[in-house]
Amino acid sequence: MDEQQKPLDTPRNDEPAQASRTPSAPTGPQDTHGTRANHGTQGSPGGNPPPQKPRGRSRALGLLVVALIVAGIVIARWHPWSAGSGAAAPGAASGAGGPGSPMARRGGPGAFANMPQPVHVATASPGDMPIVITALGTVTPLANVTVRTQLSGTLQSVNFKEGQMVKQGDVLAQVDPRPYEISLANAEGQLARDEALLATARLDLKRYQTLLSQDSIASQQVDTQASLVKQYEGTVKSDRANVATFKLDLAYARITAPASGRVGLRQVDPGNYVTPSDTNGIVVLTQIQPISVVFTTSEDNLPAIMKQLHTGTKMSVTAYDRSNTTSLEGGYLETVDNQIDTTTGTVKLRALFPNTGLGLFPNQFVNARLLVDVLKNAVIVPTSAVLNGSMGQFVYVVKPDNTVTVRPVKVGPVDGERSSIKSGLAAGERVVIDGSDRLREGAKITIPADMPRGASGGRGASGAYAASGASGASGAHGHRRHASQAAANQ
Repeated sequence: MDEQQKPLDTPRNDEPAQASRTPSAPTGPQDTHGTRANHGTQGSPGGNPPPQKPRGRSRALGLLVVALIVAGIVIARWHPWSAGSGAAAPGAASGAGGPGSPMARRGGPGAFANMPQPVHVATASPGDMPIVITALGTVTPLANVTVRTQLSGTLQSVNFKEGQMVKQGDVLAQVDPRPYEISLANAEGQLARDEALLATARLDLKRYQTLLSQDSIASQQVDTQASLVKQYEGTVKSDRANVATFKLDLAYARITAPASGRVGLRQVDPGNYVTPSDTNGIVVLTQIQPISVVFTTSEDNLPAIMKQLHTGTKMSVTAYDRSNTTSLEGGYLETVDNQIDTTTGTVKLRALFPNTGLGLFPNQFVNARLLVDVLKNAVIVPTSAVLNGSMGQFVYVVKPDNTVTVRPVKVGPVDGERSSIKSGLAAGERVVIDGSDRLREGAKITIPADMPRGASGGRGASGAYAASGASGASGAHGHRRHASQAAANQ
C-alpha cells in the first residue's frame, strides 16, 4: 500500500510555481502527512490552495524586530533617564547641556536650561522707610452706658428710635411724674407753714428783747423764745431739703442721655413698671465719636515708643480692617498702660480716632499700625526681591551683561510691599523681583520690556521646548511609519 501511495506523494507537474514557492523542510512523518493533506486538498473540486501560515508568521516577526529597532533609536536619541541627574547636579548639567553639547544640539532639556530666562526687575532706590509696629486691636468706645431709671414708676413714653444718634441731655424716656408732683406740693406746703411759724417766733423774740431792756420780763423768757426761733429755722431747712428732693425726683422722671452717642436696642417698652434695680435698664448708649482702639505690643518695642512720648511727639496710628488691606481711620497714640502683662510680655496702648466717617464700630477687630519713626535715605526694594536660602536672605542682582549674581543682604524695616536694605545692596542696582525660581549664579536673563513687542520670554521658552519635543516625536513617528512600509514591501 505504501508503494502505491508513493506516486501520489509526488507533486504534480502542472503546479511547478506552487512547489517552487513552498519552503523546503526535512522529510518525516509530519511532512508526509502534510503533503498528503495538501494533495487531498488539491484534489478537491475547487482546486484553490490554502493560505500559507509560515509566511504570515515570518512577516509579523519581521515587523516586531523593526519596531524594536526604531524604539531603541528613539531612546538612544532622547536619553530620558538623564533628566533627573541633570537637575540634581547644576554644574554637570551646565557642562553636559552647554551650547556645544550633543544634548543641546538635539534639543533636549539641557537646551531649555541654558536659554535666557525671562524675569522682571526693579531698581533699588533711596527713600524714607517708616518704622511701623503692627498689632491686633479692638475698637473700644470711650463711654458705654446702660441707661437706667433712678426712681420707680410706670414708663410713660420712649422718645428715641433704636440706633439713633443722640446728644448729651436729650430726653430718652419719661416716667410717670404725678406721684412725685404731689409729694413736691406737700413738701412746699409744709415749708410755707414752717416759714410762717419761724417769722412769728422771730417777731416775738424781738418784742421780748425790748421788754427785757425795759426790765419788764425775765431774761429766761427771752432765752426760751430765742431757742424756739432756732428750732423753726431748722425745720424750715429740712422742709426746703424735702422740696429739693421731690424736685430732683421730677427731674429723674425725665430720663436723659448721659453722653453723646448711638443708642442700641430698646430693652423695655412703655407701660412697664421700672425700678433702679432693673439689670438691663432701658437702653445702652455707646459713644462712637471720638472712639479708641486698644491694642498690645511687645515689651521690646516699649523703649522706642516711650522715647517718642517723652519728647511730646504724637505718633500716628492707622486702623486697618481684618484682612489688613483697607484703611479704616487715622488717629494718634493717646497713652500707654502703666504695667506690662507678665504672662504675655506685652503692654496695652490706647489710640484715639475722630471716627468722622463712622468706619470704626465698637468691639470691632482691627489691625493697628503705629508709626514710631522714619528711617531717612534708606535703600528700598520690593519685598518680593528678597529671598531666603541656606546662606540667609539674598537677592539676585542684574549685571550689565544681563546675567545675575547672588548677593547676600541684611534687611531692615519692612513696610508691606517695600523692604529696606541695611547692607549688601546700593541704590541704583537692579534686582530680580519675578522669575527667580529658575535662576542660578551667572544665569542669563531677558527682561520682557527689552524684548520685541508681542514676545513673551516664558511663552518663547516653553514654545521652543514644546516645538523641539513635538519635532522629535513627529520624527520618531515618521521613522516608525517608514519602517513599517518598508517591511510591508519586502
